[in-house]
Amino acid sequence: MTPEIFQQHILDWFDQHGRKDLPWQRDINPYRVWISEIMLQQTQVATVIPYFNRFMARFPNVASLADAPIDEVLQYWSGLGYYARARNLHRAARTIIENGGKFPTTIETVQALPGIGRSTAGAILSIACRQSHPILDGNVKRVLARFHGVHGWSGDSKINKRLWEISARLTPLQRTADYTQAMMDMGATLCTRTKPKCECCPLNSACYAWREDKVAELPSPKPRKIIPVKQSFWLLLRNENNQILLEKRPPAGIWGGLWSLPEFENLDELRRWCQERGFATGSMRKLPGQRHTFSHYHLDYTAVIANCENRNNCVMEASATVWYKTSQIESLGLPAPIKRLLQEQYIEENDDENG
Repeated sequence: MTPEIFQQHILDWFDQHGRKDLPWQRDINPYRVWISEIMLQQTQVATVIPYFNRFMARFPNVASLADAPIDEVLQYWSGLGYYARARNLHRAARTIIENGGKFPTTIETVQALPGIGRSTAGAILSIACRQSHPILDGNVKRVLARFHGVHGWSGDSKINKRLWEISARLTPLQRTADYTQAMMDMGATLCTRTKPKCECCPLNSACYAWREDKVAELPSPKPRKIIPVKQSFWLLLRNENNQILLEKRPPAGIWGGLWSLPEFENLDELRRWCQERGFATGSMRKLPGQRHTFSHYHLDYTAVIANCENRNNCVMEASATVWYKTSQIESLGLPAPIKRLLQEQYIEENDDENG
């Protein structure tokens, strides 16, 4: 199948079945497409839609995002995960303002912004500026690997290079925005990781994986390795005013820049920390352990509830450690499992009081 015929099949399918009314497909401009592309990285469309709408209502343009404090940006991102994406958005917005305030329109300048790789830059300029650039996100990799019979994990440099070459060869000069959206839609709705709808695919007559019955084998998975498990104890400390002690996490690393509960490797460390700050540990209560999974490890955590009867006797040395009222929980940038834990605790307490 020639590139021209491939493109025509993709565009004909898009005209009939492609998604054309997603929030970021209205009032298209580079800023809106940029925000949507970053949110959609490793996150499903249905999850992104409400976050995108809230984010755009608060930060409708580059200037409003650049002017906002990072804490507020993280608050609007809270629950989407991969928080480095939000920090990079904020850094990039400030970079754009420092360079005149207009979103760049060349592939080199867009790709130079924090958090934007080659594929994301290509998608932004293809969709928002009608420029012809190849993309290679996870959905497109899957379509191309199956159609062309590319065996091998895409994280391998040789395989990745081959897929980029294929994507560049197939990307048209005309209707690039529609083609780019169509390729992403194909991977998201037809050529899915599991249970693909091959019988509905406009490419199936020439697809290697369909013809050779290798759809389940392609794309080749990442070589498996054992995911490590880390243990953590979280201290949910409350004072007599029903305030919770929260810590600001370092700007880099897991949950960077978010507010979190004090975290410890074991109970002994937690108890020592409590004793050094002047409150008794006898009132502690452990909650059942839970697991939160990141991309590269499992975190098994146990929340420990304790009361500080007199906060004036609790020595708080860290400047990033603050007492917050329970009513402020919803307005803070919190990691999803911690926000859920706090919500559960206070919903339970309110139910008990009302019952």
